[in-house]
Amino acid sequence: MFETRLKEIVKDSSLLMNEPLANHTTMKIGGPADYLVIPKNVNEIKEIIQLAKENNINVTVIGRGSNLLVSDNGIEGVVIKISDCLDHIEIDGTKVLVGAGYSVIRLATQLSRKGLSGLEFASGIPGSVGGAVYMNAGAHQSDFSKITTKAHIIFQDGSMEWLTNEQLEFSYRTSVLQKKRQGFVLEAELQLEEGSKEVSSALMQKNKDYRRETQPWNFPCAGSIFRNPLPQYAGNLIELANLKGYQIGGAKISEMHGNFIVNAGNATSKDVLELIDFIKKTILEKFNVELETEVEIVGKKM
Repeated sequence: MFETRLKEIVKDSSLLMNEPLANHTTMKIGGPADYLVIPKNVNEIKEIIQLAKENNINVTVIGRGSNLLVSDNGIEGVVIKISDCLDHIEIDGTKVLVGAGYSVIRLATQLSRKGLSGLEFASGIPGSVGGAVYMNAGAHQSDFSKITTKAHIIFQDGSMEWLTNEQLEFSYRTSVLQKKRQGFVLEAELQLEEGSKEVSSALMQKNKDYRRETQPWNFPCAGSIFRNPLPQYAGNLIELANLKGYQIGGAKISEMHGNFIVNAGNATSKDVLELIDFIKKTILEKFNVELETEVEIVGKKM
């Protein structure tokens, strides 16, 4: 009954069953989703979530698969992939309304070319707008909390609501959506500033060059693995512990940046999780600092 109704909502061409999520994550790791849905619009997403709730079936929303580590056993229930939809954009002066599936890098580039300033920090962030708001993505002393005025959220019961910046309760690499009010971003309103195309372009290039020189984007990875235990930095602690290059299975601590774990070849989620645990224990023993993961770990327990 559930599967029949799901097919009616999304049509067969938008539904993949037992689809390996390694095909949909930047780390190239992850077992199958029971159902992977690529919806066409917000109404489809709402219907899917409501159908899943009625049938007591889990729903997971992903974008471009960055900042994500999926279990080798996959994800139970329905996975909704929004990076191939919800990619609308409206620019009104310095105000921007953008869909959750829109590429952050593409958005930063587009706004820079229009002389709008405020998103240059995100020029190398490889995710989607929805994920960036959800986790308050940031770099170079700025983040999405600085520019997000409100976001359109769909909650796990299918209800929808606009939450203001204050209601989103942003803090370092997190928001209320990960804690008290679990939900998914459908679109966001951003407030930029008028700026210089030349200055903005130069700053974006500087940020891109820095990432290219210091981060291992030539390998499959998920971005930063740990939140920085401010005022200290996770990557620096890992380097001080002489862990760069350490490897378990196919998972390896990058030799370029200690806070990156790369898929050096056929890595499994199990490899990565074991390496994360090893790093945590080592840093706690050496520096008495408890590291917390920034990467989102999802899926069936192994």
